[in-house]
Amino acid sequence: MYLAAALQLREGDRSRLEALTRMSTAPAGLVQRARILLLAAEGVSNTDIAARLGTSRPTVLKWRDRYGASGIASLGDLPRPGRPGTVDEVAVLVATLAENGRPPARLGVTHWSSRLLGAELGLSFSAVAKVWRKWGIQPHRVETFKFSTDPELEPKIRDVVGLYLAPPEKAVVVCVDEKTQIQALDRTAPMLPLRPGLPERQTHDYKRNGTTSLFAALEVATGKISADACFERHTNKEFLAFLKQVAKAHPRVKLHVVVDNYATHKHANVKAWLVKNPRVTLHFTPTSCSWLNMVEIFFGIITRQAIRRGTFESVPDLKTAIRTFIDGYNTRCKPFTWTKTADQILDKIKRK
Repeated sequence: MYLAAALQLREGDRSRLEALTRMSTAPAGLVQRARILLLAAEGVSNTDIAARLGTSRPTVLKWRDRYGASGIASLGDLPRPGRPGTVDEVAVLVATLAENGRPPARLGVTHWSSRLLGAELGLSFSAVAKVWRKWGIQPHRVETFKFSTDPELEPKIRDVVGLYLAPPEKAVVVCVDEKTQIQALDRTAPMLPLRPGLPERQTHDYKRNGTTSLFAALEVATGKISADACFERHTNKEFLAFLKQVAKAHPRVKLHVVVDNYATHKHANVKAWLVKNPRVTLHFTPTSCSWLNMVEIFFGIITRQAIRRGTFESVPDLKTAIRTFIDGYNTRCKPFTWTKTADQILDKIKRK
């Protein structure tokens, strides 16, 4: 069988082509052309490339020839009849995504701006911004992530997610955690109320009046906060006291409690109490996976709706506000619905 010679890619083009294949919003045709060139550069025959990518051998030859003649800029479609476009979108996309989205080191910056890339390509910043908006590219944004190093990652995920999706019969599942170091902040001047055309306003500076730690138990089946308590500390002593409160709130029933890997949750005192109370079972989320604990959703809600914009003259004032919010929340709450299976979560982790 005749094997085509490996395509020689120009300097820097491999990383640009690979970036295009990873871009979820890139045109399908453009991604396929990038894959054709990458396979051709590996020495794969034209016939095999066509078979792998579900296209024809003449199409493979066409894009090999175009690249050989004009480089990576040739991946765009040929001009169509009518008013010609003024911006080469392919050039903007390729330049943006090259080197994992990092501008050249000579520029000394960590990410592109529309003005900087426009100057590099000889385009206006508005033309670059228009292409970015079209394809959902946002170089100014960055998100964080963290990998769990827990050696029991998979069994713990399957255990916790299994409780959410298929809870045991005649048993109660609750999620327990603590929100620590909640500050009682008092503003240095009264807040200015909401007005037409103006948001509520508060001073930038504040006075600290102490802190508290909120322990909460969220009942998975109903979404209610079935137990809560505020403590000055969050040691094993406070956790065990709260665990007893949770058990009292759900008497004479098998109780499955989802908690994180915090050391106080595994203290000898806690283990000794669990031995004496076998109806209560702790289920631990993996390290760095507190998002698996659904009570964290409630902590986000109470922070946004009752704490962040609150004004508290003392810690008792803060505790009263927390208590009032929970009482009201329990009258309007709905259960959170877990949708992802353990397999879906683990597959996504592996893809990372």
